[in-house]
Amino acid sequence: MTPTPTATERDASRAPDDGWVPGPERDRVPDVGAERTEPERAGGERTEPERAGGFGAGGAGGRVGPLLLGVRHHGPGSARGVRAALEAAQPAAVLVEGPAEADALVALAADPGMRPPVALLAHAVDDPGRAAFWPMAEFSPEWVAIRWALERGVPVRFFDLPAAHTLAAADPTWSDEGDEDEVSGGGLRIDPVAELARAGGYEDAERWWEDVVELRGAGDPTAPFEALAEAMGALRETYGHGGHPRDLVREAHMRLRLRAARKEFGDSVAVVCGAWHVPALTRRTTVAADKALLKGLPRAKTELTWVPWTHRRLARRSGYGAGIDAPGWYGHLFAAPDRPVERWMTKVAGLLRAEDHPVSSAHVIEAVRLAETLAALRGRPLPGLDETTDAVRAVLCEGSDVPLGLVRDRLVVGDVLGEVPAAAPAVPLQRDLTRRQRTLRLKPEAQEREVGLDLRKETDGERSRLLHRLRLLGVHWGEPAAGRAGTGTFRETWRLRWEPELHVQVAEAGVWGTTVEGAATAKAESLALAATALADVTALAEQCLLAGLTDALPVVMRALADRAALDTDVAHLAQALPALARSLRYGDVRGTGTAALGEVAAGLAERICVGLPPACAGLDADAAAQMRDRLDAVHTAIGLLHEDRFDTPAAPDMPGSPAAPDMPGSPAAPDRSDTHAAPDRSGSHAAPDMPGSPAGPDRPEPHAGPGRSADGAQAGPGRSDDGTQAGPRRSDDGADSGPGRSDSGADAGPALPLAAGLGGRWSGVLRRLAGWDRIPGGLRGRAARLLLDEGRLGEGEAALLMSRALSPGTPPADAAAWIDGFVGGASGGGLLLVHDERLLGLVDAWLTGVPDEAFTDVLPLLRRTFSAYEPGVRRTLGELVARGPRSDGPGPSAPGVPGFAPAPDPARADAVLPLLHLILGTEVTA
Repeated sequence: MTPTPTATERDASRAPDDGWVPGPERDRVPDVGAERTEPERAGGERTEPERAGGFGAGGAGGRVGPLLLGVRHHGPGSARGVRAALEAAQPAAVLVEGPAEADALVALAADPGMRPPVALLAHAVDDPGRAAFWPMAEFSPEWVAIRWALERGVPVRFFDLPAAHTLAAADPTWSDEGDEDEVSGGGLRIDPVAELARAGGYEDAERWWEDVVELRGAGDPTAPFEALAEAMGALRETYGHGGHPRDLVREAHMRLRLRAARKEFGDSVAVVCGAWHVPALTRRTTVAADKALLKGLPRAKTELTWVPWTHRRLARRSGYGAGIDAPGWYGHLFAAPDRPVERWMTKVAGLLRAEDHPVSSAHVIEAVRLAETLAALRGRPLPGLDETTDAVRAVLCEGSDVPLGLVRDRLVVGDVLGEVPAAAPAVPLQRDLTRRQRTLRLKPEAQEREVGLDLRKETDGERSRLLHRLRLLGVHWGEPAAGRAGTGTFRETWRLRWEPELHVQVAEAGVWGTTVEGAATAKAESLALAATALADVTALAEQCLLAGLTDALPVVMRALADRAALDTDVAHLAQALPALARSLRYGDVRGTGTAALGEVAAGLAERICVGLPPACAGLDADAAAQMRDRLDAVHTAIGLLHEDRFDTPAAPDMPGSPAAPDMPGSPAAPDRSDTHAAPDRSGSHAAPDMPGSPAGPDRPEPHAGPGRSADGAQAGPGRSDDGTQAGPRRSDDGADSGPGRSDSGADAGPALPLAAGLGGRWSGVLRRLAGWDRIPGGLRGRAARLLLDEGRLGEGEAALLMSRALSPGTPPADAAAWIDGFVGGASGGGLLLVHDERLLGLVDAWLTGVPDEAFTDVLPLLRRTFSAYEPGVRRTLGELVARGPRSDGPGPSAPGVPGFAPAPDPARADAVLPLLHLILGTEVTA
């Protein structure tokens, strides 16, 4: 049995016998493992090999020598043969392929709490990420031999190379990395089972192995082992170590351990190992020669334990997999006392019936008959997996691969997860995690499942914190999933699946502490001190709030304040703000204080409002696309920060209000300075570089002394920065929430230092972006769309912006980008064009006027824009365009259009709110 190293140590798919031989060859190299090191035949000092008979090579009495049982790992036929051979021979001791240090753990295999599949896990003490597994299933020959010996009180020991050498792969002379098919100086890597299958006239090595071993009938239990030993001897004579030079080192250690066992127990010793190694164990060599091969090997301090394993991991061909395609099928073959095909078809029928597929007893009978007929036609002794699968598809699944996929997933592979007793060694962090899992009733399961959490419940809140802490530690037992979630963030949905490598991740995380909370806190503090990017620190702050790491927040907040003060890149600020805004919401829900976080968020928002327009000027197409994503994220974040979002009446920049200028070109636009002023109707800007700049050449700067806002309005107490009366903050239901209260009325600590005019200032930023011609078209269009969605554009202003963006003087590529920003993607732009025929008419008129030479340039962008619409939306748009403009000219839907009123009806809209709250799971304010 060879170890299965971790994915970080090496790729287990590179060698035909990695781990316990991955790949379709399962154990093709009946045991060429993770440590093949065989310096050819030099240094062996071997004499003529002793005959393969003796106590363990024949079938009758009178044999001499140990009983050598060469197996293929995870083979039910080999496992049955091992059990029968041990019963017949009754050896005094049993040696099993596995790391020699695991002798202290072998007794745990008899514990009632041990249920395979399980694996021996060895990891380096100083680097837990360097780890190797030796998996065993119920049908593994090694497991059968161990249980047989423990049940009868027979000494059982592991005799492979110690894990201390296995994990010391940092030495390049010891590492087996290299070409998949060829080893330098060592020849080609071979698949012994494939070689024997070709010699037997089979193209499929798996079918040959099933026919001659797995599906064989009763007889001399040791006969197959004799035949395999002879065949492997011939292959070793031809191919040597078969492309795995480290095998000679492993086999030298095996011979030394075998000599010691024979000295203690005589020849009454049974050896269970990969068939590939049997010829090496029968070879006569000197003790000095074997010790010379082991001299000077690198070592690493290691720890070993038992860990649960899964059938899915046994089926994987890389990473920690054992490489067997059908562990569920093999487990069935091993456990079925008789009539395995009939019993298998009954299992399949039960599964399909549970999934509401109509399957009767007649289906089962016909499926068994068909499987047996196929086996006879194909010249097989009994139906194998191929025959039963074909019969299941044809009869039980009626030719469909959809239910057959369910059978493969649930039965052929399976979701079996092993168990290990509490007495098994474990790092302190693993024990704390196990205790928390039991307390919170979160049982690890191999099958993926979704868990919905209501954070208002104490138990669900603790579950959420545990999962977030594990993610921070790099233990990805659960991943957040999209599910039912309300705007109040009271719900979370997680996808949970326990994988064996999570034990390695827990061991790696153990360096941070002995409990999950302590380890997560220590790692968060370390990450905060080491972080150099502002976005990394804000993401970490969000993780700490989600995980409830209150002890780590002071360190994280200091680092956040330092990075925010030093970072002047608007793109970095825009990337960091969304995480802070989400964190503020999580703080309200989870009861954690966020006052310091609110101060940082408010400062970032202010700096973004000031620096975003110049940062967006002159960007190329790729940079503009990235900035557009950041613009959307900042818009959402400011909506979270500013609870009374854009609802301040009579803000200076609101179109249609007496104190605000309208959009550029509007007849009512006054010619005066304003912090949110847009270009005048002639298209000139208020400043050479940025519209609305107070330093414009022909716009005198208004006096903004103490107590006045930038537009000259008296601010005074109770007024926001935009000059409007702020007054006490009110919740959505109109109740005075006052300082320190959330929308739900719960006490949320001191009021966040977010100015009441944040929404108005952000609206002004969007207006500058929408009206400044130095901004790329995609960003201008997106800014206009955000203003429209928030109700910040007056009647006809959207059409006015679009008509300017699509005017004949605008380059076609820039105009197409504006359209993409305004109505592109999944932003509902298609429905906007359907319900506002004036905008649709403008797009249609522009498109028909694009010159032929420019049309091919803008076509890909337009196709991407409109292909994102739903098919029904595209069809409706096509019908509207085909119908042509209405007689009264393009414009919004008239009052006579069925289904549409001339203006929104607030009363009817409010009647829908209770149902929406019910669907979204949000709180209804009193």
